[in-house]
Amino acid sequence: MTDRTQGDGGATTPPGAKGPDELRQQIEQTRSQLGDTVEELAAKADVKGRAKARAADLMDKAGALTVQLRSSAAHAGHRVQEKATHAGHRTQEGAGRSGHVLQERATRAGHLVQERATRAGHTVQEQASRVGQSAPVSNAVEAYRRNPRPMVIALAAGAAALVATGLLIRRSRRR
Repeated sequence: MTDRTQGDGGATTPPGAKGPDELRQQIEQTRSQLGDTVEELAAKADVKGRAKARAADLMDKAGALTVQLRSSAAHAGHRVQEKATHAGHRTQEGAGRSGHVLQERATRAGHLVQERATRAGHTVQEQASRVGQSAPVSNAVEAYRRNPRPMVIALAAGAAALVATGLLIRRSRRR
């Protein structure tokens, strides 16, 4: 019988291995690959760990979304505040213009009333002088010329009373 052992003490080398050192390297490499495979399988089998990792992922995403929503809400709030402020300024400007227009119209109406009162006073004074009673009317006209405000107020109040009376009469006729 022939012996198939080699001269290194009877150890046979597997095909592909050129020596004991290389064989040890292959064994280490195989062990390392086997260890990685076992870790991957263990990770897949660890349902609780995967669920915790997924939950942590979702919590991170939720936190980021919350920050984004808060930022968007704050931005929208600032835009609304700016628009409201702008609208308020426009309204204030419009009210100011309206106030000036009303003031001008009231001034014109006051001047018109003053002119008509002056004309009426002159007419009354002329008629009174024709009749021979110029002194009392002249005193009234002079008092008006010195301080026309009370007279304008009195005339405006009288005009308002006449308008109110006219409105009441119209309302009573409609019933």
